[in-house]
Amino acid sequence: MSLGTLLIIILVLLLLGVIPTWPHSHSWGYGPSGGLGLVLIIVIVLMLMGRL
Repeated sequence: MSLGTLLIIILVLLLLGVIPTWPHSHSWGYGPSGGLGLVLIIVIVLMLMGRL
């Protein structure tokens, strides 16, 4: 398994973990999941370009 694939798997799991579905995380809004989503998109684009 390459580094890029491992990174994507970890980022997807983190993205699922920060979705505000629990009562204690409703005040967070979509900031954490939006930030991780952006990082995930950047990693996918870098993988497709062959730079990662």
